[in-house]
Amino acid sequence: MKGIIVENISNLYRVKVKDEVKGDMVYEANARGKFKQEDITPVVGDFVECEVVKEDKEKDRVSIDKILDRKVYIKRPKLANISKIVLVVSSKHPKPDLLMLDKQLAFAEYLGIEALIVLNKIDLDKEKSFKEIKRVYEKVGYKVLETEAKEGKGINELKKEMQGYTNAFSGNSGVGKSTLINAIFGEDVTLEGEISKKSRRGKNTTTSTKLYEIDENTFIADTPGFSTFDISEIESKDLASYFKEFRKYIPDCEFVGCSHLKEENCGIKNAVKEGKIEQERYDRFCKIYEELKKKEERKKW
Repeated sequence: MKGIIVENISNLYRVKVKDEVKGDMVYEANARGKFKQEDITPVVGDFVECEVVKEDKEKDRVSIDKILDRKVYIKRPKLANISKIVLVVSSKHPKPDLLMLDKQLAFAEYLGIEALIVLNKIDLDKEKSFKEIKRVYEKVGYKVLETEAKEGKGINELKKEMQGYTNAFSGNSGVGKSTLINAIFGEDVTLEGEISKKSRRGKNTTTSTKLYEIDENTFIADTPGFSTFDISEIESKDLASYFKEFRKYIPDCEFVGCSHLKEENCGIKNAVKEGKIEQERYDRFCKIYEELKKKEERKKW
């Protein structure tokens, strides 16, 4: 049988398969020991081949025998075959973390995955500062949606944007990912978290990686781990090419291997001066570049 892994907790899996007799079925599964020998681990989103290994009156169990070719693989959190990342940013409580957003956008570009930005909790932002965030990222070329998850505002548009994709929801704890997913399904399929009044930071409520099926070709992945998002797979020298609006100005740099930080006659820095690239977005690029550079230098030692 062929199926897709829809949940993973420790060494146990749940696999959704199309059974010719029973129709769509979800089985509990274990991975074959050979995967450990080959240093491969099945992850949520993997398409797999499996077979029934145990039958009793209670339920059937299957073994995962083969992992089919992956189009995309994310190391942390472990996910495969994601085709769109939904990047959720809270307008208030917690405040927007645009440095995190830019890291996630760069990583989406690196993976070749489409990115969708969702500005949630806009009802709490009385100053409407989210409008400036929307302007900046729409100028870059990203689709940006406004939502009020608890009131259902923007949910239908979000559903349309997700149609036909395997969507990973990403964002810091407390931004409303679980509430958005519940609003999409119209029921409490995830455990909603509370915001700590003392710290105004979210408590991460997702404890396992799961795929929720909206329809036959549309899934949502709700995962822990994105609040400690790591993009160290990207080399500092390549970072600029993963900032969408930077790319066309890289050929204008005078020096090959320009870091776009201190060099003269830098195409990107000139574009910033001319207002073609937003100053704050460039400033965050510089911070991310320095972070990656430091990690690379530590690895040398």
